[in-house]
Amino acid sequence: MARRKSLTSQLYRIARDSANVRAARGGPASYGKRMVRRKVYAKSNGLTGRLLRRLLK
Repeated sequence: MARRKSLTSQLYRIARDSANVRAARGGPASYGKRMVRRKVYAKSNGLTGRLLRRLLK
């Protein structure tokens, strides 16, 4: 049986999908910029999180 997703996670997914559709409507360059931006945010957020965890140990 599949796990039930929280309402918050469902809302975040809908918002993410909606933004992806809007970017795709803008064409391949617009969508590509969004994907690169998301990848950069993921990397920098991960780096910040690791740094904070080390500082707060």
